[in-house]
Parts: sequence; C-alpha cells; structure tokens
Amino acid sequence: MSVQKPSIPKGTRDFGQKEMARRNYIFDTIRSVFRTYGYQQIETPALENLSTLLGKYGEEGDKLLFRILNSGDAFAKVDFQKPLASQVCEKGLRYDLTVPFARYVVQHQNEISFPFKRFQIQPVWRADRPQKGRYREFYQCDVDVIGSRSQLNELELVQMVDAVFGKLNVRVGIHINNRKLLTGFAEIAGAPDKVVDITVAIDKLDKIGLEKVKEEMAEKGLDARGIAVIEQILSLQGGFEEKQAAMKALFNGGSASGIVSETGLRGLEELAELFGLIDAAGVSAPVEMDLSLARGLNYYTGAIFEVKALDWEIGSICGGGRYDNLTGIFGLPDLSGVGISFGADRIYDVLTGLDLFPVSLETSTRLLFAVMGEEEMKYVLPIAKSLREKGISVEIYPEATKLKKQFDYADRKSIPFISINGSNETASGTVNLKNLESGQQQSFSLSDMEGILNFIA
Repeated sequence: MSVQKPSIPKGTRDFGQKEMARRNYIFDTIRSVFRTYGYQQIETPALENLSTLLGKYGEEGDKLLFRILNSGDAFAKVDFQKPLASQVCEKGLRYDLTVPFARYVVQHQNEISFPFKRFQIQPVWRADRPQKGRYREFYQCDVDVIGSRSQLNELELVQMVDAVFGKLNVRVGIHINNRKLLTGFAEIAGAPDKVVDITVAIDKLDKIGLEKVKEEMAEKGLDARGIAVIEQILSLQGGFEEKQAAMKALFNGGSASGIVSETGLRGLEELAELFGLIDAAGVSAPVEMDLSLARGLNYYTGAIFEVKALDWEIGSICGGGRYDNLTGIFGLPDLSGVGISFGADRIYDVLTGLDLFPVSLETSTRLLFAVMGEEEMKYVLPIAKSLREKGISVEIYPEATKLKKQFDYADRKSIPFISINGSNETASGTVNLKNLESGQQQSFSLSDMEGILNFIA
C-alpha cells in the first residue's frame, strides 16, 4: 500500500530556516520604525466571533471569511429549514488586524490611554483564490492610532512607509485618496445611493480596465451621464495641484450633472492639508493623489493609502486609511482612527525578486568548532561559552567524525569560520581559526579574546 505524500493547503507556505531569517529581517525592520514613532505592540486571538467580523469588509469581504465549525457535534440541533452557516459556525479566522483592533479598543477602553498607538504583527486568513502574490494565510504588520483626528497621524504613516522601505532599499510609490472624494463622485454622478457600487467597481480599475469598470457600474444601475462623470474623473492627469483644481471645479457644479458636492470639497480640503504636511516633512518616496484608489473596505471615511513597489510587479504591498466610525459598531462612537497595513509576504517576494536580502542572513552561525575527540570537545566548551556571552553565534559539531564531513556541514550552512583544535592546541592553550572564504588561518592565545573577536568580526 502506497503512502500519500503529505502536503499543505493551497495558498499557504512552509518557511524553513533561510526563509524565517529573511522574514524576521522584515519584521525587525518594520518593528524598529514603528517604535521610533511611539507605537507599542499588542496581539489579538486568531479566532474572533463572526459577529465581530461580519459586515465590516463589505459583501465581497464577507465571502472571503474562513468560518470555523462549532466544536462538538455542530449539526446535532440544526434546523435545516433555516440558513445553515449561522447555526453551525459562530467563529471565524480574522480577516485583517484592524477590526480586531477596534474590538480590542472597545473591550479595553478603561485600561488604555488615548490617543492609543499600537502595532501588530500577526497572520490573517482569507478564503481567496491563490495566485502570485496572493495567499490564503499571510502576515500583516499593522500600525494604527485611535482617538485623534489630527492629520499629523496620516503624515506619520507616510513617514513610516518612507522609513521602512528606505531601510529595506525598496523604491516605492505612495498613492493617496480620500473616501469623501469617492462619496463626492457618487453625488455628482447623480447616484449618491450607489457609492459602494461605484467604489467596488473603481477599485478594480488596475485589474480589469476602464471599459470593464464602466460595464460593472452600468450593471449596478448607474446611468450613462453618471458613468461619463466617473470616466472624466478617472481620466484626470497631472500632479496634486492640477487634480485638486480640476476636482474642485467638478465638485462645485462643473460636471455634466451640475450637482455640487460639499462632501467632496471637504475631502479635497483634507487632502490639501495632508499634502502640505508631506511637503513640509520632506518625504523621500514619491507621493501622488490617485483618484482611482478606492479600496473596497467599507469602514474608511477619510484618507486612503496604497503603496506599490516601483521595480517589481506584484500589486499593493501596503494599504490603509482613516476610519471614523469603526468602534461605534462595538458601542464606542465618535472615536476616530487611522492606520496602515504592511503586507509582509508581498514585501518578502519583492525583496527576493530584487535580490535585496543581506547576505549575512544566510546563516546565524559565525563560527563552527570542529571536534577531533572527547578531550578536544571539552577544551573548546569554555571558549564557545565566552564567545556566546559576547553575542557571537557559535556551534560545536556534536560528534568526532571525519573533518570533510564537518567542513561540508559548515559549507551547507554558509558558516564563514571554522576552528580545528587538536592535541597541539590543547597543550599550548591556543585556538586555531580559519576563514573559509579567504583561506586565512591564524592561532590565538586563549587570553587574546580581542584578537579572536577581531578575526571573526
């Protein structure tokens, strides 16, 4: 009888030692930047009640929630005349980190100080169709501040994006829009009740093109004049000032409908303030006003962010925005927040594709002590202890075997230095070191720890 080869679900991945070193390089870089802006780390459970998750991501987002079957005999008391899912599934895997964060804030509101600045680095799950750069299980690195409406918070998000990708040596473009502009689009298109339909369609512009977007809006009931208004908006070119002037004219009644949108004008004012702060702060990465940026998440109410790598095609690697009403659905109204999520898995793919991971990540071990016999092993034990106490990663080969096997081990793990000590070294109180790349070899007295450290530095 043949044994079936084990496998993992589609859209998930194993990560070995090399991959974990690279992932931790990303996490540590992001974490270090978050902390310089005063953000502190929290964690929330992988499982949330479906009542927490449902209705927060729009109709399409709800379809991508992984539901968890109730424990025990979930079907024992099922009424098959009623919807099945709600009877057998009360919990789900978290879809993102923002909604659980809002739940956390409401649940712990008496324990935290506002404005509350937190970050999370945890996995999330989506029942999506796996494809390049899109996974069913992936990590998000979220940073949010809640309890302040100041656009200094938006600026700091942009600055953190700039700092993180500067440290990772990845060139990125930062795209910014405002949810109020999207509401204004629907208003001047004569379809204020179809803002979600318009937003969902616009969000697919990069994937399906303008003609398909127009077809989808028509299917949702938007008339020809309204579609023409949206097409005019999406066709605007130029920098922030040019787009701002054109949109201000449209929102003031200059579109084919002649409708004025106060909401759209407020969105323009917010963007003008934010872009002014960005200019004053001297952000290095290019930042643009992207009127096609919609993001199909229903809870955004202000600024919307999306970040794309300029030298690698993979889609968005960061996204976020301001949400004024999210905690209200959990019983804590009028608490505004803003945040952004770093897509760690896509960032990993970008760094891999551009060969930007430091070579030093290939191994965590700096020095391997080869073992000639039991006495030689005992001899190097205190040397290894001293080096480890000084922060040097050291391994001792676990058994006395052929030197070729021990050299092969060092080569496979990309260990740059090896120490071979026999009876001569133990008798003279010295340690022999060899640089495996250059072939340079040198002996040091056990008391010359500074010389040993300089050699393997």
